[in-house]
Amino acid sequence: MQKIMIVEDDSKITELLASQLTKYGYEVTGVTNFHRVMDDFHIHQPNLVLLDINLPSYDGYYWCRQIRKESICPVIFISARVGEMDQVMALENGGDDFITKPFHTEVVMAKIRSQLRRAYGEYASKAEERMLERAGLKLFPERLEMAFESKVVSLSKKEADIIENLMDRYPRVAGREDLLEKLWDDQIYVDENTLNVNITRVRKKFQELGIKEAVETVRGVGYRLKVSWSEAEEA
Repeated sequence: MQKIMIVEDDSKITELLASQLTKYGYEVTGVTNFHRVMDDFHIHQPNLVLLDINLPSYDGYYWCRQIRKESICPVIFISARVGEMDQVMALENGGDDFITKPFHTEVVMAKIRSQLRRAYGEYASKAEERMLERAGLKLFPERLEMAFESKVVSLSKKEADIIENLMDRYPRVAGREDLLEKLWDDQIYVDENTLNVNITRVRKKFQELGIKEAVETVRGVGYRLKVSWSEAEEA
């Protein structure tokens, strides 16, 4: 059963959409805490998100950018805003489609089915899945997974991007500035500690696979992937 998450602060609209979606066999989650939208996203792992623009605290553009850091699931904006620039902003911030209020539920359902087909079904890309490998370590960027021997760990989009960069650069060093530019190019300023925090998370993912000291810090320059674990296994 495919899962749809509704991020809409008008409870009547949420109820209307949820009723229609449930009738068509979808599992539906309605967000109620609009300060912690990503918590619900992590818990429910939806196949598609219906997202309003005008929300308490942060707007829909912000939450779409947060989703895009971790997932490529379809995001359809539903908003009372009708300006062309609003639709442009929705697409520029990672949205896949835009529906204006008031809407016909059958139009919403048709757009949902279309996006789900494109992402997962008959219209999904048939290109061979990418896989990067170094010394037995396998990274599946589109799947957001990393595997070593019989173990597999799930990754966030940022973690997968960092590991892919390290694997691409090996045995060279991946510079800090290069990582920041490629991973956070949608932000004007990024706190210096942001990359450190994400590198720490990446190291923990390697540890979950039983690989210790996989990421070497090259002081003043950046980070380098170490593949000495393969030699240790063979010894």
